[in-house]
Amino acid sequence: MTKVIETDVAIIGGGPAGLAAAVSARKAGAENVVIIERHHELGGILQQCIHNGFGLHRFREELTGPEYAYRFIPEVWDDPKIDVYLNTMVLDLAKDQSITAVHPSHGLITLRPKATVLAMGCRERTRGALNIPGTRPAGVYTAGAAQRFVNMDGFMPGKKVVILGSGDIGLIMARRFTLEGAEVKAVVEVMPYPAGLTRNIAQCLEDFDIPLYLRSTVTKVHGKDRVEGVTVSQVDDAWQPLPGTEMHIPCDTLLLSVGLLPENELTQMADVPLDSRTQGAVVDQNRQTLIPGIFAAGNVLHVHDLVDYVSEEAEIAGRAAAEYALRDGDTRQEKITVIPGENVSYVLPQRLDPDAETEFYLRVTKPIDRITIELGGVRLAVRRLVRPSEMLKIRLRKDHWEKLKQENGETSLELVLDAKAQPVPSPRAQREGVRQ
Repeated sequence: MTKVIETDVAIIGGGPAGLAAAVSARKAGAENVVIIERHHELGGILQQCIHNGFGLHRFREELTGPEYAYRFIPEVWDDPKIDVYLNTMVLDLAKDQSITAVHPSHGLITLRPKATVLAMGCRERTRGALNIPGTRPAGVYTAGAAQRFVNMDGFMPGKKVVILGSGDIGLIMARRFTLEGAEVKAVVEVMPYPAGLTRNIAQCLEDFDIPLYLRSTVTKVHGKDRVEGVTVSQVDDAWQPLPGTEMHIPCDTLLLSVGLLPENELTQMADVPLDSRTQGAVVDQNRQTLIPGIFAAGNVLHVHDLVDYVSEEAEIAGRAAAEYALRDGDTRQEKITVIPGENVSYVLPQRLDPDAETEFYLRVTKPIDRITIELGGVRLAVRRLVRPSEMLKIRLRKDHWEKLKQENGETSLELVLDAKAQPVPSPRAQREGVRQ
């Protein structure tokens, strides 16, 4: 007989987003909260991230991944009104929020929450997604898999390593492999600029003299039973390999750090509409999706570079889910749609209540020295030295709404968010305070 669980808020995923959402939902008044986690412990990816650098924004101190997770885990375990189901795999999420899962002790279980928070996180792109030519030998890993092998299982995947992609996990693993005695031959990046945070470029590559090849990619993997080397080629503006630029690098390991994808299979089961730019759900300022009662937060919504922002966003979703459950329904009003404009690759939230104060998360399409962020022609902020790898957080205040109404009228239901490049003032102009 299937066990049926009635609850106020169900949270799918026990990583940083799920933990913060659960704590926030309880503080907002939810009487019963359930966390469903497929792993044997809470914390998600943080448990294998033993390097520091977490918590600088939220806690004003440097923490390792496990230390950051344990700022939330004890609070979850100590709350008698938060039930945690570990080793539990969700099989189905229906549009009416019914959740079907399998638990090692209870077998098949069904949850019927009043509100649901999606916090499934993200996954790495694999070699199959890249279609790299060559043989299929052992020694090709995603950077996250290699991180788990080294940090949690105590295995070294290889001794001579090439890393494809300059994402943050790849950069961190370049340093980690070097500290463990391996030789990192190169980090290869197809874009003309690094994909990771500036601090990781400095601390993980430059500090260890690891070469970074930009506008380049791996065009062939060599080896029969084990990787013996890779061919690296430069690329043109269309990312196609340039003949005559091939370079052979002997190695026994190839790590892939080529981007992350939100885990949205369950989201799609519930017919939640997705944003083609973020590959996560379309949400409003409360992180509610277009399906009433279903909320989303963290890397399942859009890929973050800082876990501090994951927690911040999950607290919004957890609080809103609790409020939805307590009023037992939706009180929706007509939303304003926000569209990415000039130099903006995506913006979140994509929908707003009129006059709602919120913070936009966005990324630019290319490195820019100085930009002005505008919504509907109204300036929200000015930023310097922005890169696609670093997510921007921009505040939308009440006074901005007054200007928006003046510029666009009371009935405007669509606003464009732009990141307009501005000329960089000359040194003389900067000294004299002259605007250019």
